[in-house]
Amino acid sequence: MPIREKLNKLIAERILVLDGAMGSMVQAYSASGVNDLLCLSRPDIIYNIHKAYLEAGADIIETCSFNAASISLREHGPGDQAREISAAAAGLARKAADNLSAPQKPRFVAGSMGPTDKSLSFTPDLDNPGKRLIGWDEMEAAYYENAAGLIEGGAVFLLVETVFDSLNAKAALYAAKRLSKELGKDIPVMVSATVSKTGHLLTGQTIEAFGVSMLEHAPLAIGLNCSFGADLLKGPLERLSSYASCPVIFYPNAGLPDARGHYNDTPETMAAAAESCMKAGLVNIIGGCCGSTPAHIAAISNKAREHNPRPVPPPADKTFLAGTQVLELDDVDNFIKNQTKEIPWQTALDQGNYEDAVEIARDQAGKGLKILAINTDKSPDPAKTLENFIFMAAAFPDLAKLPVLIESASMEVIERGLRCFQGRGLVRYKGP
Repeated sequence: MPIREKLNKLIAERILVLDGAMGSMVQAYSASGVNDLLCLSRPDIIYNIHKAYLEAGADIIETCSFNAASISLREHGPGDQAREISAAAAGLARKAADNLSAPQKPRFVAGSMGPTDKSLSFTPDLDNPGKRLIGWDEMEAAYYENAAGLIEGGAVFLLVETVFDSLNAKAALYAAKRLSKELGKDIPVMVSATVSKTGHLLTGQTIEAFGVSMLEHAPLAIGLNCSFGADLLKGPLERLSSYASCPVIFYPNAGLPDARGHYNDTPETMAAAAESCMKAGLVNIIGGCCGSTPAHIAAISNKAREHNPRPVPPPADKTFLAGTQVLELDDVDNFIKNQTKEIPWQTALDQGNYEDAVEIARDQAGKGLKILAINTDKSPDPAKTLENFIFMAAAFPDLAKLPVLIESASMEVIERGLRCFQGRGLVRYKGP
């Protein structure tokens, strides 16, 4: 049975339990250095941590590879070992899962892919909105090596987690899709975001807009992790769950850390807060993030047995688009026709006057503009003009909230534009 089908079958039957924090457990061993490197230097520590979570009742364990993409590893030296470290991380988790798996309780390995410390959506220079510390191609390539190592080592699906920028997550999803195509097999991916108390990602995107942006990529599950405790994260979880036409994964922190960095939720208090979300029918997969230990997961596992999983609803009979906020449409074709009849900022854009184009667009946003229509075919460099305009518009909240509608006679230009946009937009291909 294909892994996606097998997991979906189990998810429909019961709430699956994810493991807890890796960092908290590594600290207990007084091990120093980057956690991911321990997969090579102290594999016994990582294996024993996996074993402890499995014994606590986890159905799914995450690989110790949160920072194993080359972009993150470069900060500590071994960027060229990304694939090796990822494969070693997956191999250790695979060994532990196989040793403790049973027909009545199969265990699964999720390949952890962290957000990196770079952003595709943020500019490091407020005076230059188009500048980025990293480009799409480099980010996607780093995630590809990360994913390739994880699948080689034995991960059965990938978990793109602690997402603070949906554009980063899209690069990871495209990397997984490229790997899947090359290997000739389905590689399911789950995606989980971290949010502020207002329910926004760091890029300003609402949790609903995050959901809309990810759902078009057919994730195995979508959810929330890290952030804070389950009690404070329940509200954002409810909002995401209402949009998710797929299973929901949820693994919050063990409360909030104190001045010494110790998390304040005991196994009992964390399990009680998590149970509130289970009772409300909001989750399909539940576990713990920062501060959680095998004791926390054991307590959550005991509660999970008492509750039914969230029923996965069918997709809504509407089209949802998103910038940093969601736009609902009933008639997409008619909407596109009306929005592309006239683009008020077109002349300024054709002349390369980005600032004027943005100001005209902002004026229109104040008058109720619903989508940011862009056509750069008359520009000397259509792709670069499109990228610059999208990046500049993203610097203004009144434009960043809007989805984009990219119109072009070139599929290459359209693809370049989509690689600059964190939400879910529309395209209108005008080529032959």
